[in-house]
Amino acid sequence: MQAGDRGAAAADKAAWLGNVLEMDDVHRTAILHPGPAVWPTVLGMGGDALDDALDAGVRGYEAMIGIGAMLDGRHYAYWHNTATAGSFGAAAAAVFRLDASEAQLVSALGLAGSVTGGLWQMRHEPVMAKQWHLAHAMMTGTAAARHAVMGITGPRFILEGPQGLFAATCDAPKPPVLGEGWRIDQVSFKPWGACRHAHPAIDAALELKAMGALEGAVTVVTYRDALIFCDRPDPKSVIDAKFSLQHAVAIVMERGVPQLADFEPDAIAALADARRQVTVVESEALTRAYPAHFGATLSSGKGRITLADARGDPERPLSEAGVVEKARALMAWGGVEIDEASEMIVATLEGDRVSDIMRILEGWL
Repeated sequence: MQAGDRGAAAADKAAWLGNVLEMDDVHRTAILHPGPAVWPTVLGMGGDALDDALDAGVRGYEAMIGIGAMLDGRHYAYWHNTATAGSFGAAAAAVFRLDASEAQLVSALGLAGSVTGGLWQMRHEPVMAKQWHLAHAMMTGTAAARHAVMGITGPRFILEGPQGLFAATCDAPKPPVLGEGWRIDQVSFKPWGACRHAHPAIDAALELKAMGALEGAVTVVTYRDALIFCDRPDPKSVIDAKFSLQHAVAIVMERGVPQLADFEPDAIAALADARRQVTVVESEALTRAYPAHFGATLSSGKGRITLADARGDPERPLSEAGVVEKARALMAWGGVEIDEASEMIVATLEGDRVSDIMRILEGWL
């Protein structure tokens, strides 16, 4: 396999692996995960200047989040926003790596948007379609960019046209929001290996536990989408557990800070009794605050606490050390040796060449 082919294959794997453990980044108002769609695209496009790659990534985030934030609740009820907006983000990042013109950018986005989408049906079956959506977004966006540069034209009004994305999938698309700085700065980092909708409850449970007040029956009060996606009192699989408010809180009750292993089959079986002590209900106030804020109130026999935002949100950011700790935990889970993990972290934080990152990544994948 040639070097370029190895790089493309590694990027393809990196895209779908980016969501396997539910540890990807998230943008709240767009309700999507840009990292696994954008960064594999950037790394797989070639070029060796890390500054240029980062610039392309920022542009990919801008497009993906900007479009995702215009999709409404009707869209999110059936369509996976990460898949829908992901191909736009990948196309924008890839076009910049190809040094394309503005007209080619428009065509690339139009082409990507003309075939974008991704249905939530996979939430109801024990499959990996959610992860594959990211690889599909990367491949679709990359192909759209390459073909636009070759002269293939795409629809300019793919969003707002009479048979465009909004008409097909939204009741009331939201207006674009401009002038608030780079959207990549609005992204949240997940510290725990669960659906982001479960994180406010996890954080609140950790706060109560630290106060010595997390005992007996527990009630989680949170916003509607958290219940729609994560009210799973009896998870059967790893994916079920990662999308279970009851399981997430049970982990904290019995074990403390969630670890990746706490969502595996042994933990699912061991925490059945603790899950039965957890009740979940909707708060209209927290639903109104969502998605600008992912909040939860937790109460038990000895205490009660409300958190408006989750750990890792811009209001409660992870430190650089926290991000590095998360990266090390993920690499260790994947079987990466400590020295190799340190090499990747140094290449990412201190290096200036994409090839150094890709050399390590290709060796792993």
